[in-house]
Amino acid sequence: RKRDYEGFLCSLLLPVESRTSAFALRAFNVYPFQIKDSITQKTTGLMRMQFWRDAVEDIYGDNPPHQPVATELWRAVKRHNLTKMWFLKIIDEREKNLDDRVYRNIQELETYAENTQSALLYLTLETLGVRDIHADHAASHIGKAQGIVTCLRATPYHCTRRKVFLPMDICMLHGVSQEDFIRGKQEKNVRDVIYDIASQAHIHLEHARSFSKKVPVKAYPAFFCTVALDDYLYNMRKVDFNLFHPSLQKKSTLLPLYLYIRSWKKTY
Repeated sequence: RKRDYEGFLCSLLLPVESRTSAFALRAFNVYPFQIKDSITQKTTGLMRMQFWRDAVEDIYGDNPPHQPVATELWRAVKRHNLTKMWFLKIIDEREKNLDDRVYRNIQELETYAENTQSALLYLTLETLGVRDIHADHAASHIGKAQGIVTCLRATPYHCTRRKVFLPMDICMLHGVSQEDFIRGKQEKNVRDVIYDIASQAHIHLEHARSFSKKVPVKAYPAFFCTVALDDYLYNMRKVDFNLFHPSLQKKSTLLPLYLYIRSWKKTY
């Protein structure tokens, strides 16, 4: 609820038998995600990542560590027979990201998103009892969209720390430097960079929806995160792709209502 408010709201809409497990997955995801911002030395980060890697191994060895999230994960794994590989992918990808590496192109950002956000969606589908190629295909695209939007949303925060992680190829295409973002410039070429990146997220969402009729309805609750993505991209268009506009930094008060409507309509 505190670290992943949108994920928390989405999990509330899952069936009762999946909800506790989904909370455990979200809580697990928060730990490796926030390690990067809570350390001053990479060695400390690597040690914490190794703790979670060992924890996953112990969970699948039926000997979970005495840690609340690990205990809940163990229950979720037992209940839903969750795939170990997705947990390890999330940890491995977060560990690579400790280096503060800039994405050379949009494909590198999408790979990061696939191994983190999409992997989390694959696990969420498993808690719903869904193992379906079309649902996985949708999860892949929605996860990539979520990774791209997360990168955009975090940019103002990263800029305060003099860091920019937006794909270099798109920045170079429009002649925009990292310093332009750090200074909060709002020239057209800066907004064009944001437009191109946001458009890629939109394309992934549209693609995921293009074959929604093939996706089992049972899988839809895993994809309600698209509501928050749609909301952010819509608000971004309203401010003409000014990434630093104050309205984009606020929590959406109408999000619970939008989520309820989407769940009532049974779409993603």
